[in-house]
Amino acid sequence: MLDPPKRVIRHIQPIGPRVLVRVRKGGDVHESGLYLPAGAKESMADALYGEVVEVARAQAEDEEDLGTNVSGVPHGAFVLFEKNAGVRVPWDEELRLIAVKQILATVEEVAMEDTH
Repeated sequence: MLDPPKRVIRHIQPIGPRVLVRVRKGGDVHESGLYLPAGAKESMADALYGEVVEVARAQAEDEEDLGTNVSGVPHGAFVLFEKNAGVRVPWDEELRLIAVKQILATVEEVAMEDTH
């Protein structure tokens, strides 16, 4: 009798000047108010927006320490990158492994109430 397949959890650790980004999807409505089918908004965009969920790190000597961020991009930063940049992760279509040189800009989100 065959054993049931084991469930696994995958952790991606970027190597070198790379980061793992979770693409943040925009709404399904275009600026003009028209409904856009899945993928249409992304195909029209020149750049995508995402959040850095993992960074390349120097090997930690102490297992409790995660190691020093060597990517140069802060963990948790919001970034803009070209829509064809990076490599899509096969098991999660929202994740991309992106070279730091492919990141166009970091984006700071500020609540409207916090502006003057």
